[in-house]
Amino acid sequence: MFPNYHISPEAMKYFKKAYQLQMEGQFQRAVILYKKSLEIEPTAEAHTFLGWTYSFMGKLKEAIEECHKAISVDPDFGNPYNDIGAYYLQLGEFDEAIPWFERAKRAKRYETPEFAYCNLGKVYELKGLWPLAMEEYIKALQLRPEYAPARIALMKLQAKLN
Repeated sequence: MFPNYHISPEAMKYFKKAYQLQMEGQFQRAVILYKKSLEIEPTAEAHTFLGWTYSFMGKLKEAIEECHKAISVDPDFGNPYNDIGAYYLQLGEFDEAIPWFERAKRAKRYETPEFAYCNLGKVYELKGLWPLAMEEYIKALQLRPEYAPARIALMKLQAKLN
C-alpha cells in the first residue's frame, strides 16, 4: 500500500497521515495532505490514493485525472489502471472500463491483480456476457482462492445458469 521504494521521509509522513484521515472519512483533510506529499515528491501511490479519496467524495472525473497522473509517474503501478476501470464502471461506462482492467491485469507492479479480474468479470456480467464473466472470476480465484467477491460472484452466476 505505501510506496515500496525510496521516498523522502517528509513526503511519506504526509502520505501516511492522509491515508489515516481518508480511512477515518475525513476526505477534505486527506486531500490537502496528499497534495502536500505530492508537492514534496510526486509518487504514483499518492496520486492514486488522492484519486481514491476524490472517488469517495463523488468526484469521479478528478479521481480519473489523478490516476492518469499516477500512470505518468509510474506506468508499471497497477492500482491506477484498475481504479480508472472501477470509476468508469461506477459511471456505467462499461466499454470504457474494459481496457483499463486489461491493463491492470498486465501491470508489472500490482499486488492485487485479482481485483482487476473480478472487476472485469463484473463488467462482462452486467453486459450479459456470462461465460466471459465466469472466466474472469475463475482467474481471480486462481490468483487468490480466498477472494470472497470473486467466489460469491461466481456462485451467483452459476446459480443463474442452472
